[in-house]
Amino acid sequence: MNITAKQFFQLNLTEIVRKNLSETGLDPKYLELEITESMTVDVERAITTFNDLKKTGVKISIDDFGTGYSSLLYLKKFPIDRLKVDQSFIRDSITDSHDESIVKTIFEMAHNLHLQVIGGGVETKEHVSFLVEQMCMEAKRYYFSKPNRFLNLNLISSYENRW
Repeated sequence: MNITAKQFFQLNLTEIVRKNLSETGLDPKYLELEITESMTVDVERAITTFNDLKKTGVKISIDDFGTGYSSLLYLKKFPIDRLKVDQSFIRDSITDSHDESIVKTIFEMAHNLHLQVIGGGVETKEHVSFLVEQMCMEAKRYYFSKPNRFLNLNLISSYENRW
């Protein structure tokens, strides 16, 4: 579920999440709250909000990673489950050596921090191959389906010979 900046900075966000989980009966492990990296500018508040939300049992992901303001120092303090690498890096990673290096570094860092990583902007077979090489097992964009749909690349990599 995408969280807007306005929602993220509400003082009662955690209570709203708890209430909705209670009313719907949804097990919190099935809810992933997605915020954009730019919302983490106020690092201390972001950490507090993340910690409060994590106590409810939900998952947290940061979208558009690489385009915002997160310092790597703070990233290690965020109790998050996933990073969604911004599509601009993935899209150009097969033609621009700088983007390729950035993406490889982000994936290595995320794996070392035990975070799941999703590659955005996947539009070609070459993008898929590049992400599989980076041990990225989730991706989104038009190569698979409309945006905001995820596909497990473990399933796809076993069918690479079909491409």
